[in-house]
Amino acid sequence: MSANQERLMQVLLAPTVSEKSTFVGDKNNQVVFRVADDATKPEIKAAVELLFKVKVKSVQVTNVKGKEKKTGRIMGRRRNWKKAYVSLAQGQEINFQATE
Repeated sequence: MSANQERLMQVLLAPTVSEKSTFVGDKNNQVVFRVADDATKPEIKAAVELLFKVKVKSVQVTNVKGKEKKTGRIMGRRRNWKKAYVSLAQGQEINFQATE
C-alpha cells in the first residue's frame, strides 16, 4: 500500500447517523461522514471512491464547532470537528449494513 492510500484510509473517521443525515441521504443521494480535521475535498472524494467502490459527484464540507459543557463549576469545551456531505452519482449507493 502506498503512502497516499494509507493517508486516504485515515481521512474518513465514521459515518454520521442522525435524523438530518438520513433525510439528506434519501432526498439528495448524499452520505454524511465525520472526517479528519485536515482533510481536503479531493482527499475525501478519493477515500470514498477507494473504500466503497462508488462514483462521487461532489463533496461539501462543514466545520462543526464544539459545544461548551459544564462540569461542576468548570466550563469546558468539546473539540471542533469536520463533517463532509458526499453526493453520489446517479444510481450509486453505499450500504453500511453487513451482509451475511
